[in-house]
Amino acid sequence: MGRKVFDLLVSAGGLVVVIVLVVAGALLMWGYSFTNSNVHSQLVRQEIFFPPQSAFAHAKAGTEITPSMIPSVSQYAGQQVLTGAQAEVYADDFIAVHLSELPDGGVYAKLSAAARAATPGSAQATQLESLVQTSFQGTTLRGLLLEAYAFSTFGTIAFWAGIASFCLAFIMALLVGFGFYHARKTPPRAELLASHGQ
Repeated sequence: MGRKVFDLLVSAGGLVVVIVLVVAGALLMWGYSFTNSNVHSQLVRQEIFFPPQSAFAHAKAGTEITPSMIPSVSQYAGQQVLTGAQAEVYADDFIAVHLSELPDGGVYAKLSAAARAATPGSAQATQLESLVQTSFQGTTLRGLLLEAYAFSTFGTIAFWAGIASFCLAFIMALLVGFGFYHARKTPPRAELLASHGQ
């Protein structure tokens, strides 16, 4: 096979790879944009706000703000939950802490089982039913917020994968350019593997 033909074939294959990388990068960036805008628009409608800064001045176990919340939750004091990172903090460092303060660690299945085992109509049954509702609502909201966090993480991964794809496409385009340049400079009769002598 002639060297010129080989260079042209390899460069043409490289050009296909460049096109694939650019298309992949564009799709990944679209995925990032779609995910972030979707997470944002869904969270905006929920109108969830972190406690105001003043609430963190009197952190105490068993109250709205516990000392464990100060390092993470206080950084968003007074802000609306609009991003995946904020959703994770609200779910794991605010709601989960309050759920853990309930009997049985706030685990819905355990509280529900205890409520079913209590004597119907008793004060204990009424109290447990109330705790079951609190646990259910808290666990559900926490799960939904963590879902938003997971999707935003996928979006971030798509963003960096898109950047990597564009960078690889650029490097490959340079190599393709050098390949076509080399093919142009190669004499038409040059062989890929020149035989040395009989």
